[in-house]
Amino acid sequence: MAALADRIRTRIVPAVLTALGVAFLAAGLLSLTSPVTADPVVTPSPGTGVAAEPTPSPRITLPPFGSGAPPSAVPSGPVDRVASRVRIAALKIDLPVLRGAGYPLCNVALYYDSPQLGQPGGGRATYLYAHARKGMFLPMLTASKVANGKKMIGMVVEVWTSDDQRFLYVVTEVRRHVPATEAFLVPFAAKGDQLWLQTSEGIGPQPKLQLVAELLSQESAGHAEAHPAAKPVNCQ
Repeated sequence: MAALADRIRTRIVPAVLTALGVAFLAAGLLSLTSPVTADPVVTPSPGTGVAAEPTPSPRITLPPFGSGAPPSAVPSGPVDRVASRVRIAALKIDLPVLRGAGYPLCNVALYYDSPQLGQPGGGRATYLYAHARKGMFLPMLTASKVANGKKMIGMVVEVWTSDDQRFLYVVTEVRRHVPATEAFLVPFAAKGDQLWLQTSEGIGPQPKLQLVAELLSQESAGHAEAHPAAKPVNCQ
């Protein structure tokens, strides 16, 4: 039964969202039908990444690709809200999120704290990063090496926040081989509520892998669900 539920959440639901999105986009009928309550804007060189149209939810209107979430899908949030957990069920990634400082810790993901970035629901890009290690963001790097990560397009990413909210995003773009010195250019310039996930493609100042995801929805979550126990390890 657990396996069936996981399959529905990670494969069938994104597939349905994709099918609905294609149909609605083709007909021009997308509309707002309910309120939505590891280093790092770059344009990769030809052949270094893949992009696809967003996989929309029937509940919101998604903007043209690459322009961020529409203002109506970006709720205002408390100034002290921060990401506390990230999960990509399809890749079996599920990590507590802490504030980034210094060399990335292991066993957790980190959010990059910068005036040019934001937190979920704040109208700017949220930037999460983690090592490409087992139990962390390694599945992202592994998947990126097959057809430039095409299978990750349309995957749903869940992000919980410190004020007991859960945000759903859909992956719309995979960026490979992004130079470390250019990794923050695009997210710093983001105009809407996006999620950026980053891991390294090698040891040291190597190129970065980035996933870009657009906001689908926001909902209340249980406190325990939004606050998993974090056991960071210094893995320098």
